[in-house]
Amino acid sequence: MTAAKQIQASARAQVGKGAARAVRRQGLTPAVIYGAGAAPEAIALNANQTRLLIYAGHFLTTVFEIDVEGKKTRVIPRDYQLDPVKDTPLHVDFLRVAAGQTIKVQVPVHIVGQEASPGLKSGGTMQLVEHTVEIEVAPENIPESLDVSVAGLQVGDTLHIDAIKLPAGASLTSRENLTLVTIIPPTVIEDAPAAADEAPAADAKKA
Repeated sequence: MTAAKQIQASARAQVGKGAARAVRRQGLTPAVIYGAGAAPEAIALNANQTRLLIYAGHFLTTVFEIDVEGKKTRVIPRDYQLDPVKDTPLHVDFLRVAAGQTIKVQVPVHIVGQEASPGLKSGGTMQLVEHTVEIEVAPENIPESLDVSVAGLQVGDTLHIDAIKLPAGASLTSRENLTLVTIIPPTVIEDAPAAADEAPAADAKKA
């Protein structure tokens, strides 16, 4: 079971675009906590800390415990917006999570076993069709990634999402057995005819 990471936050009395801009001028990031049948809760986060959490990776699959002036709530990020120029966080949406609850999340696919793939060794190229896969899982069991092994795959071989080993209690949300990865043949580039080979033909025409 993964322990929730801690975040300190403060309550926001006012909402709206103007209020959000005022919060950002103070070095904070406006955010909201929603879900679980409770009213949305407007909060503000330290902008620098929020940026570090986002760029550390796996932000949307990490469970956090937000402490709002002593009141702690377990959440998972559902969305965030970044400034298109500065890359600073503009807003974050958090979903409340409770014990026994399952949620749907997109988890990155991590390919392993490349060194043991005959197809790749012979010059084939691995084509990853699905970079993330949606699963339904308890928040505390969300994996950082889903390992998929291509060991033993030959050129032309394909793996589907049913080849993924899921965490305990997790299930795929897609009913289709989508293609996950395939080993495609190496690209063959044909050499252009040498200019020297064309010269005799040209000379013959002149004769």
